[in-house]
Amino acid sequence: MLLPADMYVCLYLTTRDDDPPGFERIAADLGIGIGTSHRSVGRLMASGLLLRSRRVQRRALLDVLLHAVRHVYYVEPGGVTRGIRTAEAAPPLATVITPTDLPPVWPHAMGDTRGHAVQPLHKSVPDVVKRDPPLYALLALVDALRIGQARVRGLAAAELRDRLSS
Repeated sequence: MLLPADMYVCLYLTTRDDDPPGFERIAADLGIGIGTSHRSVGRLMASGLLLRSRRVQRRALLDVLLHAVRHVYYVEPGGVTRGIRTAEAAPPLATVITPTDLPPVWPHAMGDTRGHAVQPLHKSVPDVVKRDPPLYALLALVDALRIGQARVRGLAAAELRDRLSS
């Protein structure tokens, strides 16, 4: 069974397909332990989402994202807190959807937005996305699938198809 951290690692590896990193680099870039990165890569390989070369099977990943992520990694938005925008409130969907007064946010003390708390796939996500815009975009799109209404999910799905088909 894939854990939320495994999906986090898989999305990260998707942004590094041209030069797949080793376990130490994965751990350092994502703020996770080396053991966690090793176990995640093993589960991703066993699931068929990752090849031995550490290249992501993008078609399989897209299938999981579009049909399962909402149900497997479901989220119930929490109370109002300070954080970093996610889902439709973050790039790339923020340019096509009018923001609400209380957008979805990943809780973070140094966040710039007040909104409804959304539990990220891993606790290190809010710190990592500040320095990794491509990963931020993928994680926000996945959150749009996890918590968004039908229109938001449709826009996120279209954007993910474009990004993962290349």
